Amino acid sequence: MAKRGGSEVFRITGARQGLADDVRGRQRRYVISMTVRTLSVIAAAVLWNVERHVAIVALALGILLPYIAVVIANAGRESAPSLPSTFVPAPVRPALGAGEAPAGGDAERPYGRN
Repeated sequence: MAKRGGSEVFRITGARQGLADDVRGRQRRYVISMTVRTLSVIAAAVLWNVERHVAIVALALGILLPYIAVVIANAGRESAPSLPSTFVPAPVRPALGAGEAPAGGDAERPYGRN
């Protein structure tokens, strides 16, 4: 946390996703893949006498998808290979040097003041 009046700035972009969000996302992916599996098995049953090749592909998808869905759902949390630094130094404001005018136009005009 930053101190009051201090110039420390922290960032949380390298923080992991919360556990509840992670579980919710994995459950959502599993439900979506099981829905696709159910639709592909239904398509295989409907297309069996109409288009046998498409039905076989849909049946193969229906057989393989549960295994793939379980592997994806049981995969652990994402790993953070290299987290960024949590401390960002405050930007340094350069001081005016001798003879430099501020950016407001208060410098002497070459032909005097009007």
